[in-house]
Amino acid sequence: MRIIYSAVFYFLLPLIFGRLLWRSIKAPEYRNRYWERLGLYRRNFEGPFIWFHAVSVGEAEAAFPLIKRLQQDYPAKKFLITTTTPTGSARVQAVLADSVAHVYLPYDTPGSVARFIAAFSPEIGVIMETEIWPNLFAACEAKGVPICIVNARLSDKSARGYAKIPSLIKPALACVSQIAAQTKEDAERFVSIGAERERIQSVGNLKFDIDFDPQFLDRGKQLKQEYFAGRFVWIIASTHKNEEAIILSLYPKLKASIPELLLLLVPRHPERFSEVERLIVSNDLKPITRSSGLKCADETDVFLLDSMGELKLFYAAADLAFVGGSMVPVGGHNILEPAALGVPVMFGPYMDNFREIQSNVLAVEAAVQCFNEAEILSNVNYFHQNPTARDALVQKGLQFVADNKGAMEKIVILIGSLIGCNKGER
Repeated sequence: MRIIYSAVFYFLLPLIFGRLLWRSIKAPEYRNRYWERLGLYRRNFEGPFIWFHAVSVGEAEAAFPLIKRLQQDYPAKKFLITTTTPTGSARVQAVLADSVAHVYLPYDTPGSVARFIAAFSPEIGVIMETEIWPNLFAACEAKGVPICIVNARLSDKSARGYAKIPSLIKPALACVSQIAAQTKEDAERFVSIGAERERIQSVGNLKFDIDFDPQFLDRGKQLKQEYFAGRFVWIIASTHKNEEAIILSLYPKLKASIPELLLLLVPRHPERFSEVERLIVSNDLKPITRSSGLKCADETDVFLLDSMGELKLFYAAADLAFVGGSMVPVGGHNILEPAALGVPVMFGPYMDNFREIQSNVLAVEAAVQCFNEAEILSNVNYFHQNPTARDALVQKGLQFVADNKGAMEKIVILIGSLIGCNKGER
């Protein structure tokens, strides 16, 4: 089956590169370093490396504290981080800089992955969340490179998709040494698609293991004073197409009852920054962009965060948060960061990617779910008018994050048990 899969992948490569070129019209970074996607590199890398793969920004952010911890525990080791998207690449370079090597993950063809392994001699591969690559995993197995999938999650939809190709997926999972699943349900779904039960453990979600220095929180407060003095700042984070329109349509109604209201709008993808700015203007609202360097005036309606890597800082400058990807059927985004920063959290009905977190956070009343525009209006007005209720939600959010920490230590032990255990050729 893998032979057929490889043949199809080779056949599709021109279309895949065509799609990269198409995406580069809005995001020019997609046309850069394309050779890395074929396992070709313009410099030599001296391995071996402890290799992490984080497909994009969300996975990279979850991986950063783990990588930094392992860098402390194994100071003599070299680390390689691969991503798939330019936004993920930018975050790796911004956060870890020269402390790691970084390239794009090659496409899953036998030649590309062979060149990748030869170039980096990975000592271990740590795959974040859910990435199953049959040729890559088989090549690692052949070279004795242990693979572990950490912070692993698998939705019902993905499990059903993988289950349709068992002759491809089951052999790939047989190459995986350990799977550290977020939940017992995730673990069972991995078993259902062919993973060996004895190689899976449920350890919790790494995204709870976040800590912010008090100085970082102070920077957020200073930022609010400098840019948003006197405003009630409602941050709408990680928005997708059609979500901004929903929020912008609510703004005039909210502004009537909250004259000091300011929207702090953060699109998920940088290629949409200009599109969202035009949408704001078309709604007869006055925006200021982060890139302009200007501070909000009394007449400013929307502050558009058109930069990368600053979301957490601007969370710390907000009074209330709504996490996007949840008002349209995307599956939601990470609600734990604003909660850990002491910001009351709201989100929409589409949270398929965070079902357990959604269920648990609502059970302890540590966040608020809004199913429609009317509920958004009602809750924003309520929390603006009731600082005591807002503070109570903050405290419950902080406690919820604190009560669910612990995945980090378990994953560090798991990775430590695999480092240096590869037996294949170099």
